[in-house]
Amino acid sequence: MTSNRASRVLLLVLALLGLLVPWSYNLQYFAAGGSVLPGAFFGSAFANPLTTAITLDVYLAAGGFSVGVAGDRQAGRWRWWAIPATFLVGLSFALPAYLWWRTAEPSASG
Repeated sequence: MTSNRASRVLLLVLALLGLLVPWSYNLQYFAAGGSVLPGAFFGSAFANPLTTAITLDVYLAAGGFSVGVAGDRQAGRWRWWAIPATFLVGLSFALPAYLWWRTAEPSASG
């Protein structure tokens, strides 16, 4: 029980960091004139071999995570929140948040 509680706290902290840290850089990108329009965004994401590798790594992991979420039928229909969160907020938020959500103890009513 303590181990599960400690793991859940760590997952929640990682989810919050996964929200705050990348988005602090995203906001800097937008403040400097960056855009989510495909040409500008993907031009920046694939600007050099390093950013290309990181971009492809994250998108491939996000795809794999999405397949896992889709197949996690035991989680019920509420599991689908994780896929838009992955692509609209970020994998570093959605993955630990999903694991935190999935490791919750069943409620007394459920």
